[in-house]
Amino acid sequence: MVIEMHAVARVREVGFGRITMTSLTEALSEMVDVAGDFCRLIDHTLQVPDDSLQRLFDLMPRLHAAVTALNSYDAGDVPPHEVDLDERFELYSHLRKVLGERDSYWLEFDAAPEAMHMSGSLADDLTDIYFDLRYGLELLDEVWPQRAAQVWQSTYRLHWGQHLVDAERHLYALKVRDQLALG
Repeated sequence: MVIEMHAVARVREVGFGRITMTSLTEALSEMVDVAGDFCRLIDHTLQVPDDSLQRLFDLMPRLHAAVTALNSYDAGDVPPHEVDLDERFELYSHLRKVLGERDSYWLEFDAAPEAMHMSGSLADDLTDIYFDLRYGLELLDEVWPQRAAQVWQSTYRLHWGQHLVDAERHLYALKVRDQLALG
């Protein structure tokens, strides 16, 4: 997916009340960069064997910081977008296969001794983050960049924010166990 930077430049043309154009433009520009990096990593390079999980580990804090910077601009809630469930399941299945034993993890509330399965899935986290970020990137060329920022803020707050935190925690656990290398 090619991201047109002219869309980000349009932010300067829009009035946002008390928000300075420079700060919003910088925050949106960083979000566009990191969302593009994340989507490209998932689209093209999460393969066996390579250092994709290390790059993902390095990218997640940037993503968190970028969306948090956008979150300082109150956007309200945005209605959810239509999702192609077949495409989502195809990506999830691919990621689950690539991640193998690195996919599943325990969630904090999974403390019951009789529960013998792990309920967290890195593949699920990455899939949900990917589709919400990609939707925002698609909006950049279709509507005002402010709309993409609103979508990212709202979907982060309502959906993928928890996936981001869970994925960061699981990637950290893999790193300290020296299990980030695929293959």
